[in-house]
Amino acid sequence: MSAWVISIQQQPTEDDFLKAERHAVPVTEGMQYIGENADANMAHDLVNELSEHGISPPSGTLRLKSGTDPDGDRHSDAASDKKKDCNYARGKWAVDKRRPLYSGFGCKQWLSEMWACRLTKRTDFSFEAYRWLPENCEMPEFEGSAFLKRMRHKTLAFVGDSLGRQQFQSMMCMITGGRETSDVEDVGRSYGLVKARGAVRPDGWAYRFPRTNTTILYYWSASLCELEPLNRSDADTHYAMHLDRPAFFLKHFLHRFNVLVLNTGHHWNRGKLRANKWEMYVGGKPVVDRKLAQIANARNFTVYSVVKWLDSQLPLHPGLKGFYRSISPRHFVNGDWNTGGSCDHTTPLGGGSEVTQVHSSDTVAEGAVMRTKVKLLDITALSQLRDECHISKYSVKASTGAHDCLHWCLPGVPDAWNELLYAQI
Repeated sequence: MSAWVISIQQQPTEDDFLKAERHAVPVTEGMQYIGENADANMAHDLVNELSEHGISPPSGTLRLKSGTDPDGDRHSDAASDKKKDCNYARGKWAVDKRRPLYSGFGCKQWLSEMWACRLTKRTDFSFEAYRWLPENCEMPEFEGSAFLKRMRHKTLAFVGDSLGRQQFQSMMCMITGGRETSDVEDVGRSYGLVKARGAVRPDGWAYRFPRTNTTILYYWSASLCELEPLNRSDADTHYAMHLDRPAFFLKHFLHRFNVLVLNTGHHWNRGKLRANKWEMYVGGKPVVDRKLAQIANARNFTVYSVVKWLDSQLPLHPGLKGFYRSISPRHFVNGDWNTGGSCDHTTPLGGGSEVTQVHSSDTVAEGAVMRTKVKLLDITALSQLRDECHISKYSVKASTGAHDCLHWCLPGVPDAWNELLYAQI
């Protein structure tokens, strides 16, 4: 079953959409959250939904994604005919004997045991020896002390879901080289990051490196939305999930950040919303519009909303750089996480080593940051090539259960995400 993609950069005309409908491009397998049978009309409807609630796509022009049209003809952006500028998402994976940047047996101070694949029964770790090499870009070799000097008196904040937590833990391991460090100060309390009674873990962590006064923190916000209890006196209350409001943590602490990396994606399904007791709200009222209430549309609405909000804040915080990280791909085959899906590959780069496309595989993320000062940390296509790097069926307990084809082994792919981040800050 086919799906169609257009990328919207301004409020389009009816004629624009007729053109888009004629030249739309089939979505590749790696593209997610677009939806089957999505067409220009669906895109038009979504733009209207955004506009009705005061959220307009970034200004610019209507752009058709480069590729093959339904008639088999090639078409491309004019820019693609020019010499390519640096595109960190376009390049190739190559063996590098200096990898990994920290030991898979170490970094126990920062790395969750469940993500340390060296501690499991897995036996093949050749995937650890690869480095991402962008095309036409100078990629500095990551070195912890150099990173801390660059971030002297600054704070790097990761805000998002468990994939954001993996990126945070990867960064802590990369900075320290995985070595035990006694002079790192836990400053979580100053951000309200303390473990609540009965909780499995706090909502995040924050650590300061005293020698350079550099703080690295993570805050769990799977949807990036503000969550408001509907009945504060009821411990079992449901929550208003405000699609048009960023998480309160962001609004409250933004002035303390110098680099902010946002991500969301994999919690946008009905099961997660029901389990978390989240109810969609926009404009302070429950969402009753059926189109907006569709999960894909609600997620897209939120991504555009939070990026637009962050862009509006950047002029008020001149020292802040904002990034939106594109979706991390899943590699389940023959089912999903709860229906027998698996990811048994252990041979690196079985599907190829190179990304040649100009635009992001995450068209929603690319569209949201277009014409804003928020940068896209585009990791989707390059991560799509690394299906051998997931936790898979292995666990610390050596028991075989459901495959984890979403989270990554560390050291691993999230280290490359941080190298790309380092190069851009």
